[in-house]
Amino acid sequence: MKITCFKAYDIRGKLIDQLDERVAYRIGRAFAEHFNAKTVVVGGDIRLTSQPLKLALSAGLIDGGCQVSDLGMTGTEEIYFATKHLGVDGGVEVTASHNPIDYNGMKLVKEGSRPVSGDTGLFDVQALAESYTDADVQKNLEKYVDTFVSQDAFVQGQCSVLTEKLLATGQYKTLSIMDAYVEHMLSYVSTDGFTPLKLVVNAGNGAAGKALDAIEAAFKNKGVPIEFVKIHHQPDGHFPNGIPNPLLPESRADTANAVIKHKANMGIAWDGDFDRCFLFDETGEFVEGYYIVGLLAQAFLDKDPGAKVIYDPRVYWNTEDIVKSAGGVPIKSKTGHAFIKERMRADDAVYGGEMSAHHYFRDFAYCDSGMIPWLLVAELLCLQNKPLSEMVAQRIAAFPSSGEINSVLQDPDAAIANILQAYEDKAKVVDYTDGIGLEFDKWRFNLRKSNTEPVIRLNVESRGDIKLMQAKTKELLAMLK
Repeated sequence: MKITCFKAYDIRGKLIDQLDERVAYRIGRAFAEHFNAKTVVVGGDIRLTSQPLKLALSAGLIDGGCQVSDLGMTGTEEIYFATKHLGVDGGVEVTASHNPIDYNGMKLVKEGSRPVSGDTGLFDVQALAESYTDADVQKNLEKYVDTFVSQDAFVQGQCSVLTEKLLATGQYKTLSIMDAYVEHMLSYVSTDGFTPLKLVVNAGNGAAGKALDAIEAAFKNKGVPIEFVKIHHQPDGHFPNGIPNPLLPESRADTANAVIKHKANMGIAWDGDFDRCFLFDETGEFVEGYYIVGLLAQAFLDKDPGAKVIYDPRVYWNTEDIVKSAGGVPIKSKTGHAFIKERMRADDAVYGGEMSAHHYFRDFAYCDSGMIPWLLVAELLCLQNKPLSEMVAQRIAAFPSSGEINSVLQDPDAAIANILQAYEDKAKVVDYTDGIGLEFDKWRFNLRKSNTEPVIRLNVESRGDIKLMQAKTKELLAMLK
């Protein structure tokens, strides 16, 4: 059987066509057998099919020789935390993050929450999963199934694999690590230093609401004076307010409007599995993730002078300037969580950040978290006693950027070659870390193609000249067309 939902960094596919319970079983069994995993934690986001896929995955893991601990509804970072905290052999989060509602997927990690990507065993898992015969899969699944549900029932979240039959194996149990997770989250800040704050929080009807409630309860117990204004807070796999993806401008209005309405100090919005968070200042203005990277780098270097900070090559002049000024060591890495995590481990970097709102932390098993960043920024608001808009305004003015602009092209390679030919001779630096990055005296750009679709991604920045940045952005886009 050919399985088509394996991607470079994770598993992502269209329901029924690419991913169903039988495929999930194959993946679980192959993961256990390939990595010789004996203990694995699993969790799933709020999508309707996450529960049936997670149970079928668990059945496969058990048949592959695993003890399975099911954490229930989780964000991806809860699986990262649990894998390291419990000392198990691996973890799997069932999630499609911000993909359309008719998709789902999985993110896999090995012991110590080390990522499983195409370079570190993911395609070996795919090959093994494809090697099982349909008759073998059917026979093994029937141990856990009274009646197979229809495709329509599966899409609505009904399960063929029965929880009680998994429990009866003695190799499956449910578990909560929420208390330990919250304790770890709060270890990044000093709760004694918080002054009164009002925060708008938008879980997007995803998995973030449950974790946020637990953090709020811990704050109350410690007397931390933070008021949360919650919107789209209840988990709902039907996503009545749209798929949560605040990276898209059209997905930001509800958070921005709530910040203004409630006169909040900051707004926070998450994607579906909350491994990314997006921040809004007190005026409701969206703050590009690029400038949050600089803000967090400064915060870590204040506490750990001389530390190393990893950044991605799309836009970085601001990050480099901040890190060098603070006495830290800036290190460029190829874009993508697997590359960032690998480089962070190799260099023992204290922090890593991508403009896409992925933030990585040494003390979080070098993994990304969507909760740690807003906690750190909230602490900064109190320590510096000034609004978020003021904290980033100077940096935005010093290094204005275009934000990432996507263009759909039939031949991305030819487009990149054409741009390179036009600008290479005039560039002071030509960098191939990820796509092409060309630097000039007052401006630079990065152009890279998507791994999964015929899309070119452009980022442009300048040194203190917003008009130059805008003009060069327009110029490059015209050439791409």
